[in-house]
Amino acid sequence: MTALASTQLLFIDTNVWLYALITGQDPTKAQKARALVARNNTIIVSTQVINEVCVNLIKREHFTAAQTRDVINDFYAVYSVVELRQSMFVAATTLREQFTLSYWDSLIVASALAGGASVLYSEDMHNGLLVDQRLTIMNPFT
Repeated sequence: MTALASTQLLFIDTNVWLYALITGQDPTKAQKARALVARNNTIIVSTQVINEVCVNLIKREHFTAAQTRDVINDFYAVYSVVELRQSMFVAATTLREQFTLSYWDSLIVASALAGGASVLYSEDMHNGLLVDQRLTIMNPFT
């Protein structure tokens, strides 16, 4: 990972959150993900990411309703949350076509752009891709 100015907004994709939150996975990736998440004053997430994280924690870690509520409340208390809007869904269709992204990934990119992020950390997308001259997709594990 490259050093980032503390004022940069970072968007973290679901897969990175899961490495940070679920124990027993790849220890190197978990350590890198936790270090990235520790920069909590510069992170934004979308409601899509919160949904995906919760679904995975329920399914893989058997989170209770109370634990899931805590995760949701923590996301909203600690990070800036981008709520999905019609304009983002429409932008996602253009991004999907332009960059050959999956629908879900294009919605993540649209959310990161709408939230003002300059870096989107994801293990699943095109590492190094510059979108709209203002958002760089980076794999934090390379």
